[in-house]
Amino acid sequence: MYLLLYLLAYAALIVNAPAEVWDPAAPEFVIIVGVVGLWRYGWGFVHLVRSLIYRRRVFPRWRRAADALAAQSPHAAEGAVDRVFLVITSFRIRAETTAAVYRAAIEEAVRYGGPVTIVASIVELADQRFIKAIFARLRPPERVRLVFVRLGPKGKREALAAGLRTVARLRPRPDDAVVVMDGDSLLSPGALSRCLPFLRLMPDLAGLTTDEDAVTDGGLLMRHWHRLRFAQRHMLMSSLGLARRLLVMTGRMSLYRASVATHPDFIEIVRNDSLEHWRLGRIAFLTGEDKSTWFWLLERGLPMLYVPDVKIWTIEEPPAPGFLRASTQLMLRWFGNMLRSSGRAIELGPRRIGPFVWWCLIDQRLSMWTPLIGPTAALFFAVTVSPVFLYTYLLWVLTTRLVLTLGLLTVRDRISGLYPLLLYYTQVYGALVKTYVLFRLDRQRWTRQNIARRAAGDRRWHEIGSTFVHTLALATLVVAIAFLTGALELPPRLPIS
Repeated sequence: MYLLLYLLAYAALIVNAPAEVWDPAAPEFVIIVGVVGLWRYGWGFVHLVRSLIYRRRVFPRWRRAADALAAQSPHAAEGAVDRVFLVITSFRIRAETTAAVYRAAIEEAVRYGGPVTIVASIVELADQRFIKAIFARLRPPERVRLVFVRLGPKGKREALAAGLRTVARLRPRPDDAVVVMDGDSLLSPGALSRCLPFLRLMPDLAGLTTDEDAVTDGGLLMRHWHRLRFAQRHMLMSSLGLARRLLVMTGRMSLYRASVATHPDFIEIVRNDSLEHWRLGRIAFLTGEDKSTWFWLLERGLPMLYVPDVKIWTIEEPPAPGFLRASTQLMLRWFGNMLRSSGRAIELGPRRIGPFVWWCLIDQRLSMWTPLIGPTAALFFAVTVSPVFLYTYLLWVLTTRLVLTLGLLTVRDRISGLYPLLLYYTQVYGALVKTYVLFRLDRQRWTRQNIARRAAGDRRWHEIGSTFVHTLALATLVVAIAFLTGALELPPRLPIS
């Protein structure tokens, strides 16, 4: 229905467009917006093509080989790995969500058929009693064990590190599997048996992650926004899958070889990761443990795998009332994690991490500025030439975002007419949030545990410095666009007497 309404509104705008829209008085507008659009959407087309190649040609060959390898053993699960460890971290998650997550995990452990140890890293005694009751009610066989790790509310990093140390004390074999999960992620039926054979098929594989989709408790916009982001993620991760390097080892559900997950340095970077910033000093990471584990693998040149035919469902609870507040808080956390880790990954260089992945990291930095060029140029032209340019820009936005939305049909069966508008919101407002975070990398907050962290030093001077460099960067961009559009001109050169 929303897509039909979008198409009707789009058609009405085209039919009723002023004649000047098709013959703009300032060709600079077409050049500026068109060149930036050609670059951005050309790069998106590259990801689309690579995604299709990976999901329809390359990965199916790997899937057939992995399934054949698992089937060689009389017991397919034993042919994959001997033991599996599920590390699930949770704190102050609704009882309904906890019940669904652990029920799905226990049922999948039973379905898998091999020995599975579920390590529940929790804070509160009530959660321990609740999870034990679920485990007892389901009555799994003896090969499925439940182990608890309890510690104070020190954040997810401490909880995950404690869970991994517990796995290490259980002495797994190097090729056993360690699955790291959030307490709001649901394993889909068959997820373990479909992921684990890749550890045998690819002896050098360090870890893998899968497709995701959302079950959202928020309103209409929040539900569609999450589903849109996961569809975009699926396309990007499939594109990166060709390089056997990813941009994140997703904390919602990732699987590691035990020799990796129990390595002391791996556990330490999960527990205590930090960044030395030229202006802010040492920034200890509060969130973003999935970026830390990813960087640890990337730094050592260890291959990663994206499994596009296995889906994990995440139960999304908005961190604040209202779409704007909730999405802003989520973007602040996501973009902060990305920017705190991408700089040091870029420093590894294209030879070490691969030219495609390296350029994707560079593009992450550039893409926080390019979405601001179009609307700024349109405003300048509307003021200096004609307000019709706002109409022209509106049609450009509606057309390009519709094309991008239609491209998502290659990764999802259904799309929504809200997607084009949410795409534009995420790109432009998200760009503003990214630039805000870029100059305030020390600001971090873990909403569920109400933990905040800032860089050491004088906060007042940090904030003054952050505001100054942020304002300077935005002003430089605006002035550059003003010169490109002709809104500003250099003064004429005076004749030499």
